[in-house]
Amino acid sequence: MENTSANNMWGDYLKNHLEDVFHEAPKTIHFCDNEEDANQCAELVKKGIKRATTDSLLGLQNRKERLPKIGDYAVVTNWDGEAQCIIETTKVVLKPLFSIDEEYAQLEGEGDKSLAYWKKTHWDYYTRELAQFGRLPRESMIVVCQQFKKVFERKK
Repeated sequence: MENTSANNMWGDYLKNHLEDVFHEAPKTIHFCDNEEDANQCAELVKKGIKRATTDSLLGLQNRKERLPKIGDYAVVTNWDGEAQCIIETTKVVLKPLFSIDEEYAQLEGEGDKSLAYWKKTHWDYYTRELAQFGRLPRESMIVVCQQFKKVFERKK
């Protein structure tokens, strides 16, 4: 990990979780593509409200990122790269965008937690994300639904 803040948080986590000492170092992530949403999502994760995220498969493929898998850890940062908490992936499902339902939208925990809000904000995000690859989102495109749990946060 090149992010010092994330590296320090992972070290703090390992002090009390020696069973994970040989686990692959977690990736460092922030949610969304802008400061306001990234910081808000980090807070929602810390509060236990946001428990899922959804990447487009096309986006992952074009960035040459691997699919998430159960047991993956990630250090969630704010927009400025300051570590906020550590999450562990608990479920990964690939499915078409049109099949996202109200229950899943609530797991993402953003906005008013409605399916309508989820669809609008994600469609807008996928439009921006895929534009750089000359692609457009489609209702039938595959999305990667990743559920997670917060496993560590520094006590204040």
